[in-house]
Amino acid sequence: MAALKALVIGMGVLIVAGTVTLVVLIVQRSGVGPDGRAGVAAGASLGEPEGSRIGGIAATAGAVAIWVVRPDGDRVVLVDPANGRRTGEVRLRD
Repeated sequence: MAALKALVIGMGVLIVAGTVTLVVLIVQRSGVGPDGRAGVAAGASLGEPEGSRIGGIAATAGAVAIWVVRPDGDRVVLVDPANGRRTGEVRLRD
């Protein structure tokens, strides 16, 4: 009887630990940072000059495409969502 009690208590602890681990993994993979803001690039700087603004944002297969309207011409900046780094830039012409 004592062995059965120990087994039931042990399995209960494993269920609780597994549930906590699952919740932690879901929160980590949801993209919400410790400050409560979503996304990697939240608060990140694109390093664009004064007077630039974001014209649009679109998700691609492996990057986030950000349309930047600049005084010297529009550009599409590609950012890796996994690490928030700029991976490329396309300059648009009239």
